[in-house]
Amino acid sequence: MLDDIALFIKIVESGSFNEAARILDMPPSTLTRRVQNLERQLGCKLLLRSAHRTVPTQEGWQYFEQCRPLLYALAQTTQKLDETFNQVSGTLQVLAPTNLANGLLAPAWVEFMQENPLINLSLILANHTEDLIGKGADLAIRIGKQPDSSLNMRKLGSVTNLLVASPNYLRHAPHLTMEKLDKHKLIVANPLSIWTFKHKQSNETFRITPKAYFEVNDLYLAIKTTLAGLGILFCPLSLCYKYIEQGDLVPVLPEWQNEPREIFAVWSQQQFLPARVRAMVDFLVSYVKTQPLLND
Repeated sequence: MLDDIALFIKIVESGSFNEAARILDMPPSTLTRRVQNLERQLGCKLLLRSAHRTVPTQEGWQYFEQCRPLLYALAQTTQKLDETFNQVSGTLQVLAPTNLANGLLAPAWVEFMQENPLINLSLILANHTEDLIGKGADLAIRIGKQPDSSLNMRKLGSVTNLLVASPNYLRHAPHLTMEKLDKHKLIVANPLSIWTFKHKQSNETFRITPKAYFEVNDLYLAIKTTLAGLGILFCPLSLCYKYIEQGDLVPVLPEWQNEPREIFAVWSQQQFLPARVRAMVDFLVSYVKTQPLLND
C-alpha cells in the first residue's frame, strides 16, 4: 500500500497520469490500476481524470496533504539509515583487553582511523570481560574460549603465555622444577590467575593456582616488577618478547608449554552487520596476520 501511496502523490505533483508514468518509467495502464487498487482499499475516489488533466477529489486533496510529508520524512529516514548502515562512517564503539590494545594492537587503531576518516572510534579498555550488549558496544576483542553462543565471532589470532623471570632472580633458584614452582615468589597478573602447562616430550600436564607474592591487574606493571627481580611471572609472549631478546628476562622451564589462547572479534547476532563494524573486523583480521607474535 505504501508504494501505491507514493504513486498517487507523484501523480498529483506531476498533474497527470501520463507525466507521472513518464517520470516513473511505468506504463500508464499500470499506474491507473495501482491507483484504482488504492481507492478500493480506502473506499473513496481520490482522482478525477479528464482528457487533459488529473485533479484530486476533496478526499484526494486531504489524503495528499496528510501523506506527502509523512512519505518524505520516511524517505529521509531511510536515506539516513542507509548512509549509517552501508557507509564506513559514524561512531564505532569497541571493547578490548587493556594490555593487548596497548600492546601489539596499539598501532592498529591509528592505522584504522587513518584509513577510515569518517569513523569516530570509541575504545573501552578493561582487563575483565565487559558485557557487550549491556555496554551498547558494536564489537569486542576477547581472548580465550567464548562460551556465549548468542554472539557471532571471528578468530583473529592467538597468544602464547610463558613463565619468565629476571636473570638476577634465577641466580637464586638453581634447581627450579615445575613441582617446586609454588615454593617460589610468584607474580600474578589478573586475569591470568590459573596457570596450565604441557610438557613438550611427555605431554604431561600441570595446573597451578598460584599463591601470589605480588598480584596486580595490569600486565605492564607485573612485567616491571619481574624485571626488578621480584619473582616469576606468567605472561603473554607478545608483551615480554623484547625483554627476552634484550636478556632482561629469561624463559623459565621452557620445556613446559602453555596452550595458545585464541583471540576473537565478537559482536551481537544480527543478520546485517553495519559497514563500520565489518570494516573494523576485516581490518583486524588483516592486521593480526602481519603480527607473528599473535599467530602462534
